[in-house]
Amino acid sequence: MTDVIIIGSGPAGLTAAIYARRAGFSVLVIEKAPMSGGQIVNTGEVDNYPGLQGINGFEMGMKFREHAEYAGAVFAEGMVQEIRSGDDGKEVVTERETYQTRAVIIAAGAAYAGLGVPGEEALKGHGVSYCATCDGAFFRGRVTAVVGGGDVAVEDAIVLSRFCTRVYVIHRRDSLRAAKALQQKLFSLPGVEMVWDSVVERIDGKGQVESIHVRNQKNGEVQDIPVDGVFIAVGLKPLSSAFSSLVSTDQNGYIEAGEDCRTSCPGIFAAGDIRTKKLRQVVTAVADGANAVAGVEEYLMSGE
Repeated sequence: MTDVIIIGSGPAGLTAAIYARRAGFSVLVIEKAPMSGGQIVNTGEVDNYPGLQGINGFEMGMKFREHAEYAGAVFAEGMVQEIRSGDDGKEVVTERETYQTRAVIIAAGAAYAGLGVPGEEALKGHGVSYCATCDGAFFRGRVTAVVGGGDVAVEDAIVLSRFCTRVYVIHRRDSLRAAKALQQKLFSLPGVEMVWDSVVERIDGKGQVESIHVRNQKNGEVQDIPVDGVFIAVGLKPLSSAFSSLVSTDQNGYIEAGEDCRTSCPGIFAAGDIRTKKLRQVVTAVADGANAVAGVEEYLMSGE
């Protein structure tokens, strides 16, 4: 019987592991991928985490993992299929093992959301990508498009501008949602062209992306923009389906939990991108990890 099982090893999960070990709990971290770090490993540069400005996202993820291992957390690889709640604790079921624990912190994070348009699925990996840091270098000297208007979309466009001859940014509104500092950097770059008030209705190509079919939402005009790659950055979807039968989720699938990270099921806590919250950043994920462990400690000591 492990004191705490943490599902996911992004910033929230790894911080929770560190704090839980410091509180004297035995800790098992279950991660579906062989690499820790969550979404940040796909970020070329993190410039808003205090004291570590400009750090590479992969390096940050590895530092978090090293700290958790140093603290004594144990790691296992597996895909969690469900959590069972009983009188004597919880069971965390993966495809290979079933683990016993007294409390669970769900920090499974979120995945990239898609556009859901014709051509996206068929051309995924053939010009359709969700990570400019991962795939941008493959488009050196070519033309690409970024779909979205938040921080990730703007960061992707900035990364792509280093490799590509032209980068189109397709956004459904007439202004970006990204941080002002990122916007200023984007607008100062040559070779970046904004396509405002527009949505991508189709991605075309025979075996490889060749163009995108774009419609202006204000005047109805359509155009086919020749591109070699499309980078989709329209938000995240929580990876909560395995837990939705046990804990309450909102209409978008995020686990309902406040700043104390308590869910509707006693003994189960949610931290990081997977829970309902206004701001999803590394710094808020780290805070969630610490708060979740405070809740676990209170829960275990109270004998609920």
